[in-house]
Amino acid sequence: MITVLIVDDSPLIRGLLTEILNQAPDIKVIGAAADPYQAREMIKSLHPDVLTLDVEMPKMDGISFLRNLMRLRPMPVVMISTLTKQGSPATLEALEIGAVDFITKPAVNAVSQLKSYTQAVHEKVRVAAQARVRSYKVQASHTDSPKSENIRMQFKSDAILAIGASTGGTEAIKEVLIRLPVNSPPVVVTQHIPPIFSTSFALRMDRCCSVKVKEAETGDQLLAGHVFIAPGDKHLKVVNKSGKLLCELEDTELVNRHKPAVDVLFDSLVPFGKSVYAALLTGMGSDGAKAMLRLAQAGAFTVAQDEATSVVWGMPKAAVELNAVKLIAPLHEVTRALLNACKK
Repeated sequence: MITVLIVDDSPLIRGLLTEILNQAPDIKVIGAAADPYQAREMIKSLHPDVLTLDVEMPKMDGISFLRNLMRLRPMPVVMISTLTKQGSPATLEALEIGAVDFITKPAVNAVSQLKSYTQAVHEKVRVAAQARVRSYKVQASHTDSPKSENIRMQFKSDAILAIGASTGGTEAIKEVLIRLPVNSPPVVVTQHIPPIFSTSFALRMDRCCSVKVKEAETGDQLLAGHVFIAPGDKHLKVVNKSGKLLCELEDTELVNRHKPAVDVLFDSLVPFGKSVYAALLTGMGSDGAKAMLRLAQAGAFTVAQDEATSVVWGMPKAAVELNAVKLIAPLHEVTRALLNACKK
């Protein structure tokens, strides 16, 4: 049985989350706190397996509380966030500090979506209970002068780097991107993330990386030193138009229950075969694994993040089990592996 403590200042949300979580046979809500001070005492006395934490609260905001929690008593936390321009930067900061995942607040009047929302909440809590949690201090490791890594390398002119990730992926992608030199081959990224959040994520990455990072738009040309991140509600593909490699967005059906889906991005790269250098990072499920096998069969260089450094070793594990992977690497070595493979 997975025990959960809910921390939210809204009695309505506390009640709704309690009702939703208690519907699962393997999950039990053992307490609900209205503020972080109450939560602190309940954590000490109840020892929950997972915490759900509201991003925005009075007295002490969720981010400050999370920072203290991850420093003093690291545990699996799922952030409950508003799907807003204000909520998304704070949620991304929470993931940086050590929250395992996040889910947007339920729309109280959206009865039609309640079933899928309930399934999503159950899934995220189950994954959080099994996730590897690191303390806030430990998280700051491995940023060894990343901006200067491989700066003098020359790369194959037709090389394309591709990255796919899900749970734990925003921080894993950051670890890969901050190590890219300004002359890096173009990079395309699919991370399972909602709209608005993907925009904030791209802006956040652009501020901390040597390369230029943006949310992908149809018609964007793949250029050296540029990273293109799939928007949260569209699939990202790469197409060849008159000899130019361009981003193309598709608002089609979910693939592997996701949009954007890693399989869609990787499959679009199969025609480019040996020019592709792909990495599958931390994430729940198996999205990206089958397409990574097709990439490998087409001659692409394929890397999976190892189990020890993954928050959730689902997607990389699926690719390894399909024999789709040429190299399994810890997160801080993924960038170097990709760059070494595509150097001249």
